[in-house]
Order: sequence, then C-alpha cells, then structure tokens
Amino acid sequence: MKQPDWQSCSEKELWEFVASHLARKGINTVLVGGAVVSIYSDGAYRSGDLDFVLESIFNKELPNVLKEIGFEKKDSRHFKHPQCKHLFIEFQNPPVGIGDDTDIKADRVTVDGVSIKIFSPTDCIRDRLASYIHFRAREGLDQAVLVALKQPFNMKKVEQWCLSEGAGEAFQDFKQALKKGSD
Repeated sequence: MKQPDWQSCSEKELWEFVASHLARKGINTVLVGGAVVSIYSDGAYRSGDLDFVLESIFNKELPNVLKEIGFEKKDSRHFKHPQCKHLFIEFQNPPVGIGDDTDIKADRVTVDGVSIKIFSPTDCIRDRLASYIHFRAREGLDQAVLVALKQPFNMKKVEQWCLSEGAGEAFQDFKQALKKGSD
C-alpha cells in the first residue's frame, strides 16, 4: 500500500495504511474511538488521534513494526510520525469493550487484500454514548448523532445497551438529538 500524504492524510487514510501494515506483520487491531466517528461521518468530525485495540496481549514487536513505516514511540502507548503533525496513534490492550460489553464483533474491511477491523456504526454510536453517559461529555452525544445520520445502524441494540447501562434517559436524549439533526 502506498504511503499517505503525511501532511494532510485523513483518519481513514492513516488507519488503512497503519492497520494493513500491522496485519501483514501478524498484529491484528480494531480501530475504536473518535477516529471511527471521523470515518463514519465523512470527516464532519476530526479526532486528532487513532485509537487501536490490540487483539492479543501487547506485542513487543509493535514498536519495531511501526518504525518500519516511520513511527516513533513517544511513550508506552503513543506513536507519532514526524511528518504527520495532525494525527498520532495510540494502542490499548484487549479486550475491545463498550461499557460492560466486551462481546464486540468488529466490522472487517479489506485493504489491498488484507482484512482490517473497525467498530461497526452501531458500536461506534454506543461507544460515543458511553462517553456521554459516564463522563457527561455532550460531545459524545453529538458524535453519536453524526454517525447515526450518515450510517445505517441498529437502533434496538443501541437502546438495549443504554438500558443495560442504566441510561434510558441518555437514549431518549440520543433519539431527540437524532430527530433534530435529521430535520
């Protein structure tokens, strides 16, 4: 895969480049967090970083594999490319989870013959609502709505998850904001 334009690449371009490189080296990841919002909202939201969850315990080869494509280790979880000033990448150990739910089935995307993974639109919405529910972060609700307006998702699964988190009111807020956004 050809390198992205480091000065202007989108979250999607950087994700595809990094995740496919890692997958070719046997390091499988799932993209989660705000970068997923950026991808699913067609850039209406910009995250500033890409959050990857490793599918297996932290891989000691990760720094070397990232160095092959120009990334420098900044601390135990953060990596930066010297030419990419607007985005950095972060790695978290498994499991992939949203609130108490760790039974996540990530979507697969094929890039240059390699399968890489990303939160589904439904899981992205639940993830952003988790921020709204647990941290009272209004931007989490706004980001969930951005994704819901652009992508098909499972409303019932979002509702059931909110109820399981004891956050029926947050689901009502989401439905209201979604209605406003689609008017």
